[in-house]
Amino acid sequence: MYKADYCLPCFYMDEMVRSVLPNYADRVEYRRVDFLKGEGKERFLELSQFLFGEEGVYKHCRLAPVPSLWINGELFFDAIPPQFELEEALEEVLDQHRDIAKKEE
Repeated sequence: MYKADYCLPCFYMDEMVRSVLPNYADRVEYRRVDFLKGEGKERFLELSQFLFGEEGVYKHCRLAPVPSLWINGELFFDAIPPQFELEEALEEVLDQHRDIAKKEE
């Protein structure tokens, strides 16, 4: 979840993610949601509703944190994580996917 380049926490969150991506080149897809632009607005509302429900968003003005890092539609970080924590989270999710794939075989 990204606001704009002038948002320093957003910028540094993006930089952190991009710094670890080469280690996961063919296993992780990164999509930055620029919530001030086009489809990003819709995704921002979807994720906000996932966290707080429609009433929470539209009646109580509860919105997803910015910046935030979501993995497979689940909020993992609402602040810039240390590199090791981001890598641990990615490994955990990848391990879960490996386990699911093994069960399906």
